Amino acid sequence: MRVGLTIVLLLLASAGLPVAAAEETKLPYFASMKDATTNMREGPSEDNRVKWVYHRKGLPVEVIATFEVWRRVRDMDGEIGWIHVALLSRERTAVVRGVGLAAVHDKADAGSPLVAEAKPGAVGRLEHCGPVACEVKFDGATGWIDRMRLWGVHDGEQF
Repeated sequence: MRVGLTIVLLLLASAGLPVAAAEETKLPYFASMKDATTNMREGPSEDNRVKWVYHRKGLPVEVIATFEVWRRVRDMDGEIGWIHVALLSRERTAVVRGVGLAAVHDKADAGSPLVAEAKPGAVGRLEHCGPVACEVKFDGATGWIDRMRLWGVHDGEQF
């Protein structure tokens, strides 16, 4: 009886492995920084030199490769390095980019009422993305921003 139970438990445990592995292999994907301070390293270990120290919780990064518990990431400025997976979240965020304030509308339609304006560099949580605009939740407002003004979404990606 004990051997049979062990086999069943092993089968159940291994059933989840392909799903988790497949999820990680869908590269590239966006993640965000879990903590207010995050180190980017030159290589995938704590023995490697710290390349950058980020001081922005929620900042999005694009994960472009994986190695054990390390993720090779690209930031919005194109800087590439390694961050430990424990310091990253799968929560989707975006950074407002470009020059001047970005209009935040009530709906995905640019003709809908303005609810706020976001400064370049503002970070918000992505709620939905359509072909033209994404719904972003900031601390003080939630609304739709032209996706061309956001970094943290792949071309053509919708959710």
